[in-house]
Amino acid sequence: MKRKTLMFLFVMLSFMVFAQNKTNPDEASVRKSLTYFFNSLKAKKTNQAVSSIDPKFFTVVPKEQLTQIIEMTYNNPFMKVDILGMQPVNITTPELINGAYYSIADYALRLKCNTGSLSDEMKKNIAQMLFSKYGKNNVKYVQADGSYLINAPMKACAISKDKKSWKLVFVEKEYQSKLSKVLPKKILDKI
Repeated sequence: MKRKTLMFLFVMLSFMVFAQNKTNPDEASVRKSLTYFFNSLKAKKTNQAVSSIDPKFFTVVPKEQLTQIIEMTYNNPFMKVDILGMQPVNITTPELINGAYYSIADYALRLKCNTGSLSDEMKKNIAQMLFSKYGKNNVKYVQADGSYLINAPMKACAISKDKKSWKLVFVEKEYQSKLSKVLPKKILDKI
């Protein structure tokens, strides 16, 4: 009886280990698209970064406006913002909806925002904005160089027709009310 019980436990443990090690075969291509986008930002290649975004997103934020926002954020001479790293946390198995595949990617973005050259009033406003957007627990002030280290939990939706080439839609809070123009309801309900 003990032998059967031990054998049963061994088989169940094997199944659990196998299930946890089973990888999403499309995760690597979604991860590659996310990494390409953030490496483009890091290298200050705005047009290359914008080319990673799904064209439907430009119905939410016009392409020219988004390009300007990225330029002002990552190429600003008064407030230097550097991407220190991006780590995908969870990438869902793609779902086929109306001829396109959708995969939701949760990721953590590490940023450094140097405010050393700004006035005290501007520093205060930026601090409030960072705390409001990312939460006080995710923003740390480094007095030595007047910068903020930010751990930003974020989310994007990757879209593909062929599961090889993925375009991104960022699902920030400020865009969520308009994303129904871009993403199917089934995906929006999961965000």
